[in-house]
Amino acid sequence: MDKGTTDPETTGVSKTKNSEVATFAAGCFWGVEETFRRTPGVLDTAVGYTGGAMADPDYRAVCTGATGHAEAVEVEFDPAKVSYADLLEIFWENHDPTTVNRQGPDVGTQYRSAVYFHNEAQRAEALASRERRQASGKHRRPIVTEVTPASAFFRAEEYHQRYLAKRGMPGCHL
Repeated sequence: MDKGTTDPETTGVSKTKNSEVATFAAGCFWGVEETFRRTPGVLDTAVGYTGGAMADPDYRAVCTGATGHAEAVEVEFDPAKVSYADLLEIFWENHDPTTVNRQGPDVGTQYRSAVYFHNEAQRAEALASRERRQASGKHRRPIVTEVTPASAFFRAEEYHQRYLAKRGMPGCHL
């Protein structure tokens, strides 16, 4: 893949000229990554940590909850093949956006639900999508998903990348 123009120290995926990047947190990043990785139009994924204060966090530090980071997935996608709106729909459908700092058995701020937007268009679409989702009646409780600016993304350790695919597992089942 073309390495594009991104800084590998703070970005998990390599953005090419005709692609965009989206970042989502929806619990354990292994299952989230696998869901997006299988989506037609997704060019690359990377799991990592974002939204916290510690420089260069690692898995052990993030698991303490003290760094403020969320386990997240950066998704490089071809907007001619899959839209940001489509990715948001996949995000909503594949986790419970009504639980604070929890997805299934995973509990802690690192498992929060969040959309990290990279530009104003993504911010507007994420907010509108969240409003539509709440109004849809699909959830009995209020949606607690954060919609916040993307910040430094620290790629997780290599053994976390494509974790489920490397083990022949189709996904996390909670």
